[in-house]
Amino acid sequence: MTQIDMALQGRRFGETQRRDLWWLQPLAVFLGLFAFIVYATWAAFQGEHYSYGPYLSPFYSPEIFGSSSHAWFGPQPGWWPAWLPFSPAFLILWAVGGFRFTCYYYRGAYYKAFWGDPPACTVGEARKSYRGEHSFPLIMQNIHRYFLYVALVFLIFLAHDVWKALWFTDQASGEVSFGIGVGTLVLTVNVVLLGSYTLGCHSLRHLVGGVKNMLAGTPIRRRAYACVSCLNRAHMRWAWLSLFWVGFSDIYVRLCSMGVWTDWRIV
Repeated sequence: MTQIDMALQGRRFGETQRRDLWWLQPLAVFLGLFAFIVYATWAAFQGEHYSYGPYLSPFYSPEIFGSSSHAWFGPQPGWWPAWLPFSPAFLILWAVGGFRFTCYYYRGAYYKAFWGDPPACTVGEARKSYRGEHSFPLIMQNIHRYFLYVALVFLIFLAHDVWKALWFTDQASGEVSFGIGVGTLVLTVNVVLLGSYTLGCHSLRHLVGGVKNMLAGTPIRRRAYACVSCLNRAHMRWAWLSLFWVGFSDIYVRLCSMGVWTDWRIV
């Protein structure tokens, strides 16, 4: 056999022989993630209009300290530095944000869209060297499994928020009665989408599967692995749907609290 040695030539950033619209997907990802980051940061700094009746924005759940009736331990604590702005969202958003930031899907998404590393397959990238995920800040990607544990706990809190969203207090009599509003459905869909995204996580799939052949596992373990794998096959879809809906859930509660939208009672 004849062996031909070919020198690999580096491409300039954006250089490619592709003729398709390869830049469309990274551009859409950049715009979508950037818009969410800007809105989530703005909403977190507001510190108000995050609850309405039995509804609590998922950006603020669980509300450890805060001014609404959902707060666990009352208003802003006295030990909070006076020079530092306070918002209940500051205490919890780092956890769910860390889960998404270290997610295997989002790594590939923002590596291409924000860092051009590379922007698309067979397209020249800006990076000239590669150190891998062994130094700061990329080494933080390796703690995704631990953020998964936290995210699973947050699902419980959000599911409890849906339960609370089924009970309405009459402003005149003070009586509490069962009911379903549009906000109840919004928060329910939010939990379903976030649950599908979280339970389809690659790390959870590895944890459920373990290091042994799944054919040798227990029937319950095999079924759990099959369910996680089924969700994992649509992980990108769940990632984007849950990202959009968690932002919309905050918008819904916020606009109802501001009196812009009316929360219609269904039951």
